[in-house]
Amino acid sequence: MGSTIVIKDVSKSFGKKEVLNNINLTMEPGQIYGLIGPSGSGKTTLVKIIVGMDRPSQGHVQVLDTPVPNLKLLQNIGYMAQADALYPDLTGEENLAFFASLFELKKDVKKKRIAYASELVNLTTHLKKKVQDYSGGMKRRLSLAVALIQDPQVLILDEPTVGIDPALRQSIWAEIQRLKTTGKTIVVTTHVMDEAERCDRLAMVRDGEIITSGSPAELKKQFAITSLEEVFLKAGGNKQ
Repeated sequence: MGSTIVIKDVSKSFGKKEVLNNINLTMEPGQIYGLIGPSGSGKTTLVKIIVGMDRPSQGHVQVLDTPVPNLKLLQNIGYMAQADALYPDLTGEENLAFFASLFELKKDVKKKRIAYASELVNLTTHLKKKVQDYSGGMKRRLSLAVALIQDPQVLILDEPTVGIDPALRQSIWAEIQRLKTTGKTIVVTTHVMDEAERCDRLAMVRDGEIITSGSPAELKKQFAITSLEEVFLKAGGNKQ
């Protein structure tokens, strides 16, 4: 089993606007990869290309040794988008059951996964409520539960903890760390520096390019400073 995700020479333009320019990244199993950078830097486009929702204008991507996009691959990818893709007129439980039904899960496994996912994001007591009555934070938590529902090998989380209270954020990160130890590959986009600290590898993205990458410790050492925030500024991240 080689690298989980291989991104080779990926560029993406929408019309004349270049959103990604020649991205090369390799991601290994059992690691958390942080893509950090200001909004509009290209992070979301990059994760959509990894999932296969968007095609690169140039270059190619492989996930689990399979060229993307590939429908079968989606059995093994959990994706949490920035915009919640939920059914507002269904309850939380019905949403989870619907998304679970997209995967080949046996009935008892499906039940277990729904219980696990809702427990993790602290929604068990709200499962019978319609999603239209959920707060923004509850919708984010449900989106995370949906991403985890089929126990995927690869987890791609786009700004997963925005709008989530600090205590729950801690427990979600604890679970992300635990999932990593089971050999999953986890990709997280964030602009929160203390979350970046929790990643094994970081790629700093700005204006569609990776300006620097490495472990949090390596980056701090490379720039001879103690905070990732300063690394980002020094590496050229202060240009909004």
